[in-house]
Amino acid sequence: MDTSRIYNKWPLAREGFPFIGMGCALTLLFSYLGCLSLSVPAGLLSLFITFFFRDPDRKNGAQHKAVLSPADGKVLRIQRLEGTENALGEPAIKISIFMSVFNVHVNRIPVRGVIEMVSYRPGRFFPANLDKASEYNERNKIILRTDNSQKIVFIQIAGLIARRIACWVGEGDLVEAGQRFGLIRFGSRLEVYLPAICHVTATQGQKVRAGETVLGYLP
Repeated sequence: MDTSRIYNKWPLAREGFPFIGMGCALTLLFSYLGCLSLSVPAGLLSLFITFFFRDPDRKNGAQHKAVLSPADGKVLRIQRLEGTENALGEPAIKISIFMSVFNVHVNRIPVRGVIEMVSYRPGRFFPANLDKASEYNERNKIILRTDNSQKIVFIQIAGLIARRIACWVGEGDLVEAGQRFGLIRFGSRLEVYLPAICHVTATQGQKVRAGETVLGYLP
């Protein structure tokens, strides 16, 4: 079961409700005061915020051992990392995905397993499409152990405008592939670290959809 759907039964992520409510209130206030030059921009902004926080249902028809994209967006880079100096702690494949303000920003679990660790770290707010955002920006790291004892890591990274990372899972949770697990506001980045022996099918520059696009396959 997608327990995050119990958390939010609306087609919008509830983190957006305060922003949508504020925009609607300003639109009504300016309209009441007869300030058309302000009510129209406020109304358009409210519509954009509603669009940004949309949370559509997705059907997961992935094959066994498939690793799904945790985010909508564009694959910025795929790197093979030698040694242990990375988030996985072993030779790994790192896949970086950039989410623009026009993408759905609800994040989804890449593969079924148990959450071993959730670790938040404050940081800076460089543009999320820059490589230095991976090192310096605010982040939330999640370590997951799959059913066949493989470890994967996925990291939510805030961007230039984003100032809040939401995470809806905790240590010890059993999660399913495609399950909603969090959200980042207004343009951000997701990174996935897979074991080096995984077969990656994603390509640099590819457009991906959270919970649907297959990034690769576990051994």
